[in-house]
Amino acid sequence: MSRDAFTVLDSTKLTPFHRKVTILSAAGMFLDGYDITVIAVALPAVTKQWHLSALMVGALTASAVIGMFLGALVFGRLTDRLGRKKMYLFNLIGFVVFALLAACAQDAWQLLICRFLLGLALGADYTISTSLLAEYAPAKRRGSLMCRLGATWFVGAACTYAFALLLLPLGDIAWRVMLVLGAVFAVIVLWMRRSIPESPRWLAAQGHQQEADAVLTELGEGEVRPSVGVAQAQTSPWRTMFTFPLLRMVLFCCGFWFCYTLAYYGITLYTPTILKQVTSSQAGIYTGSLIIALLGVTGAVVGVNLVDRIGRRPLLIVGFAGMLTALAILALLRNPGLAVVVALLSIAVLFANSGPGIVNLVYPSEVFPTSVRATANGLGTAVSRIGAIIGTLLLPTLIKAWGLHNVLWIFVAAGATGLLIAYTLAPETKGKTLEELTERPLNAKGTTENAEAAVG
Repeated sequence: MSRDAFTVLDSTKLTPFHRKVTILSAAGMFLDGYDITVIAVALPAVTKQWHLSALMVGALTASAVIGMFLGALVFGRLTDRLGRKKMYLFNLIGFVVFALLAACAQDAWQLLICRFLLGLALGADYTISTSLLAEYAPAKRRGSLMCRLGATWFVGAACTYAFALLLLPLGDIAWRVMLVLGAVFAVIVLWMRRSIPESPRWLAAQGHQQEADAVLTELGEGEVRPSVGVAQAQTSPWRTMFTFPLLRMVLFCCGFWFCYTLAYYGITLYTPTILKQVTSSQAGIYTGSLIIALLGVTGAVVGVNLVDRIGRRPLLIVGFAGMLTALAILALLRNPGLAVVVALLSIAVLFANSGPGIVNLVYPSEVFPTSVRATANGLGTAVSRIGAIIGTLLLPTLIKAWGLHNVLWIFVAAGATGLLIAYTLAPETKGKTLEELTERPLNAKGTTENAEAAVG
């Protein structure tokens, strides 16, 4: 199949179908943010009710993230083998079943296991939704559409705290009700996703040219040029990714994403715990957490509107620089009040979400060929979850042993490392089609090198 066959997909005009795929993919990300962050609301209640140790608190918080690590690796590869649509529907079943089981948990171990299984589905959706949307999105609008996924994740996280305030009268069962609400929403999204066809780029990469043409013809109202064959990957996807020139993109995507999640998850999933160090008011804790989450959404909205104007690379660099500065100031302060902590964490999250927090879903979907795109997304997601696991599993123990002030320097170091990786390795992919990006790799200045890359 020629590159011209994908002209209908790379048109600069957004169609109702583009919007539909974006909304339904973003709905999965909304649930990711919502279901992950629910544990932050549940922790104060279950810690008191079940008399949990700091180690078990960390394990409960990290359980879903560990599930995401495995889910991204396993289902990323399956998505490249079995197709985007099958997995696009299947993983949402896990959202429903395991959220309901978690809502019924009677002790910490039951909740931990259910959260881990829910994490498998959450990790799968990262690889599936991003790959499918990238392969349907127009080249000149792909960045903003992909960034909407990241922005919606933050909306889901913010809604967690909004619901926590609304359901405050329910007391210790509020988090159970919130998980049930998430399961209901997942059922609705699952039903609506049925109408999304398989990715024609994936079909072409698998040699199913007639099926790919049929999808493109339906979307383009018969204006698709005939297929003329397509290059298919003959080697293992892991071997493809871990050889030059794609290896550098693996290091780049995994590196900056790891640094971002180490700091972001440590802050976000423990926001109430962090704020509890400076105030005893439960309403004040939830209000402060909501303010931080809303500033995170604001940052994501800024990034969505700038990513196709100024490009991915500037957003990534400025995002890390802003996050690093705010966290360093907070780490240097002694005994800051609630307002100062909320303000500086809000600034850190705003910058983080305007850059690395949204382009982490864009870069892996752009710089890798179709034959390994979901696998690469899965690898990036999995490595990033290692950062999240470190930031969540160890934080309660470290705060107890070192104090919050000293723990903040771990997040500062993560921001500094992410900034270095972004400055030295980040390419510019703005406005290029997926076929252009995967024919020749990009260097940090956004120009192509003369090395030949695998094409999917």
